[in-house]
Amino acid sequence: MAEDSTGSRSMPLRVSRRQFLTTTASLAFTGLASQIPDAEDNKDKMFPIIDTHQHLWDLKKFRLPWIKPGTVLDKDHLMSDYLKATEGLNIVKTIYMEVDLDPAQQKEEADFVIDTCKRGGTPMVAGVISGRPNSESFAKYITPFKGNRYIKGVRQILHAQTPAGLCLEPQFIKGIRLLGDLGLSFDLCMRPGELGDGVKLVDACPDTRFILDHCGNGEVNMFSRDPKGSATQWKRGMEELAKRKNLVACKVSGIIVSATPGKWKAGDLAPIVNHTLDTFGPDRVMFGGDWPVCTQIATYKEWLTALQAIVKERNDEQQRKLFHDNAVRVYGLG
Repeated sequence: MAEDSTGSRSMPLRVSRRQFLTTTASLAFTGLASQIPDAEDNKDKMFPIIDTHQHLWDLKKFRLPWIKPGTVLDKDHLMSDYLKATEGLNIVKTIYMEVDLDPAQQKEEADFVIDTCKRGGTPMVAGVISGRPNSESFAKYITPFKGNRYIKGVRQILHAQTPAGLCLEPQFIKGIRLLGDLGLSFDLCMRPGELGDGVKLVDACPDTRFILDHCGNGEVNMFSRDPKGSATQWKRGMEELAKRKNLVACKVSGIIVSATPGKWKAGDLAPIVNHTLDTFGPDRVMFGGDWPVCTQIATYKEWLTALQAIVKERNDEQQRKLFHDNAVRVYGLG
């Protein structure tokens, strides 16, 4: 998480380098939107949306040690709440994203994902579950999910309390390579300054697919307040990861949480969004709501509407890929 903490053909979950070649042509830079428009402004562009980054938690069942008491996240966030938050926004499918819970509850989280998807009646069709690739017990934990239609991948958040360089430890690399053998992906969620480590990890695991979360965790306003060159470092890391054309996709998600509360506008988010879209190209980007984490700064509707305003000058095909089609292909949704 930048967290505190149909028609398209499905692509096989395990792919070779040649099978995941994608278009990398740059898109025209669009003008920055100066404010959040009302949804009415976008009613003619209501593409069906697949949310590739949906969190849910029931604090009576799961322990999330990173949540600070008394904050907006310190309460249950259930499917019924998500449906209310997204009402009228044309969310047709969602992919659950792990919530950095107590590692002792990882199997319970996976069971929750599978049970929810099997039961139906909600837009949730698959999930990315928690895992610790550097653990000696990782293989025993993750191997039973091979071929499971509802489990698409694994994530371990590589920031916050996680030590720098963890993803390059031999046992961690071994675990990520195993994911490739099992046809599962790995979500990269790391500090912008460690995107170079992400490049090394990708190069060490050529048969595993990676999805970079939250535009590489670029921070809003870093282009205007950049005393340590953080924007340049982030851009370089994004560009190097994007060169791994057949292995890395990127989620346009999560960046709203670094915006200034009550004072942000769509134009503040646009440099990060546009650089991400231009760098990865139209075939390797996917929308993620990052609800309820986004509610620390904005409602789901505010975040989505701002993004729609930023990309509105891009052609319909590119927008449809961002909001729907790429998710179908990358995650192998039927």
